[in-house]
This record gives sequence, structure tokens and C-alpha cells, in this order.
Amino acid sequence: MAGFSPRKLSFSIIFLGLMTVLGSQAALDVHYYDRTCPEAEKIIRYTVLNASMHDAKVPARILRMFFHDCFIRGCDASVLLDSTPQNQAEKDGPPNISLRAFYVIDDAKTKLESACPKTVSCADIVAIASRDVVAMSGGPFWNVLKGRKDGRISKASETINLPAPTFNVSTLIQSFTKRGLGVKDLVALSGGHTLGFSHCSSFQARLHNFSSVHDIDPTMNPEFAETLKKKCPKPNKNGNAGQFLDSTASTFDNNYYKQLLAGKGVFGSDQALYGDYRTKWIVESFANDQSLFFKEFATSMVKLGNVGVMENGEVRLNCRVVN
Repeated sequence: MAGFSPRKLSFSIIFLGLMTVLGSQAALDVHYYDRTCPEAEKIIRYTVLNASMHDAKVPARILRMFFHDCFIRGCDASVLLDSTPQNQAEKDGPPNISLRAFYVIDDAKTKLESACPKTVSCADIVAIASRDVVAMSGGPFWNVLKGRKDGRISKASETINLPAPTFNVSTLIQSFTKRGLGVKDLVALSGGHTLGFSHCSSFQARLHNFSSVHDIDPTMNPEFAETLKKKCPKPNKNGNAGQFLDSTASTFDNNYYKQLLAGKGVFGSDQALYGDYRTKWIVESFANDQSLFFKEFATSMVKLGNVGVMENGEVRLNCRVVN
């Protein structure tokens, strides 16, 4: 994967116009920290940039972290909390075992506590960092609404509610609808897979004994399936084996959608988006128009960041433990 350079900080800016949005319980504002911590976004941006220059996997990991946080209890940084002897936290739930890069959020929090103590929530750090990793990878830039509070509850058992790579479109729509997100949001946010990598366990069921009729998932490009079979043989003894989710995995672009058109979606849930009339036209639109994808992705990220916003939470001093 390619490294990062400061020139990528010349972000393509998308102005959303919407400066303040009413969340499910609390209002968020673009200017929330203007007086109390004016350097907050700059501190987070350069922390993320520095980490990404040393580890090219950081952008995908931060973006995935944001999705997994917001889908459970809303965007309250519950995914950052460590387990205790009395409680197994979200980060130790089965779908989250592979989450990484928590140290980047810790580093940003340490710097922010030095610059403006007890001010910037961990939930806002994750939201801002997610925007920054997309932008520095060549994707859109948007104004992040801020003012989230950090939650005090994190349960591994609740991660069962995360969308699975085996979901069909109806199940995906149902999952997103529960969080106030529509079909266009589903397709746009799935485009986040343009950054990322998956281990074989998440898609190998498509490659071997798929059904009583087909050995390989018939929606998968046959040549692509053979390539994946070589990477993920059965039995697979290499726990690190897997596949990038699109062919330009370090660049945020619309290649993910072009791969779906070619039958090269890695997850069954991704390829299903092109096989269902409710989502196929959106996939085609994004594959043909990257600027449209960027615009809709930014809009959907703002909506996702508004899910389950808390008014009565806290600002953690350490993102891994409640105050």
C-alpha cells in the first residue's frame, strides 16, 4: 500500500451548508470547539496523518472504527472502552476483535488533554479522525458536526447487531433503517470499503461448497473466485491471508463500485448491492460518477455521525476507561 504525503492534505472540500443539526437527543455544531479548543481539529489531523505515514493501514482501521462505534449505541466512543473483570466491552466482541489503531485515538486524546483539558470528547475525536483519513486518502472533505458526549456502557454482546458480510440487501436495509439511514446511505457508506482488507474468514463461504448447486457463489466473477481460492484454500492455515476490498485499497475512490459491476465484490453483502433493484442503480451511478459518490458519502457520514448522540454523557479523560 502506498504511503501518505502532506500534498494529500489539499482536500477536495464539500460544503454541506448545514452547520447545526438536531440529533436524536442533542444538537451538534460545526463550531462547537471554536472558543474552548480552537486547535482541536488541527491536533487530530496531524496525529492521524503522522500515524498514517508510519502505517498505511491506519486510514481503513479508523474508518471502520467509526462505523462500528456508531452502529452500536450510537456515536458515543463505546467501542474504545476496555473490558474489565466485570464486563466484556464492545472491542472484544467477535466482529471487533480485528479492530486496530486505538493507539491513534489515544495519542490524539493525550495531546488534546494537554492543549485543552476535559474539553474534547473521544466520540468527537473518532468522528473527526474518520473524516481526516478519508480526505488524506484522496476522498472528500466535509465539516464535522461536533459536541458528542462519551458513553459509559460498552457490551460485547451488542456487537451481534453489526451488519455482517453475509447479509442480503433486505437485511442491510433493515439494519440501516433502525439507525435512521436510508438506502442511498447504505450504498454510499458501503463505499468506505474502498479502503480496507478482509481476512478469508469473512468471505471464504462464497468460495467453497456455496450451495447444493454451486461450489462458488454464482454472482462472483469466476476468474476472481479462482484468485481468491488460491489465497484462501480449504483448509486455510494462514490466519493472516485475505484480500483487499478493492484494487486501489490505499486510495479513496469509486473503484469499489466498478468492481461490483465486474462481479468482483469480496463480501457477499457488497456484491448483493449490485444484484438488487433497490440498490443496483445507485451502485451504477457511483461507479460512473466519482464526484457524485464523494458528495453522497460525505452527506451520509454526517448522518451516521448523528446517530444516537448523547446529551448526558461525559468527556472522558482517557478514552479507554469511564471517568
